[in-house]
Amino acid sequence: MATRKDGQSTAEKGRLGEEIALRHLGEKGYHIVTTRFRFLGAEIDIIAETPTHLVFVEVKLRFTDTHGDPWEAVNLAKRKRIVLAADGYIRATGAAKEPRFDIVSVVCNRGKTEVTHLEEAFWPLG
Repeated sequence: MATRKDGQSTAEKGRLGEEIALRHLGEKGYHIVTTRFRFLGAEIDIIAETPTHLVFVEVKLRFTDTHGDPWEAVNLAKRKRIVLAADGYIRATGAAKEPRFDIVSVVCNRGKTEVTHLEEAFWPLG
């Protein structure tokens, strides 16, 4: 397990970000289907539903914004892995709702937590 300079493991950091994102999504009325879904080495942090969409959520947390917003770390390679896992989930479950890809970006800095939810953050590439 990797450890950051502040002594917190990357897994602990990931869980903290997911907990904050889950609370945020719940407050917005999303139904949480599952968390940490894995498919062929790719992972989706949160799968949730709205009345019209099956939402695949990537969560990014940082303890400072000096290197940009956390959502900026979701690069093309990461997006491709998320889409791969989403496709696997849809095929395995037969889910019929329209898929959507969101990013929940969390910055915990100086005792404050800022959550930015980017709905339709990206689209699968054909």
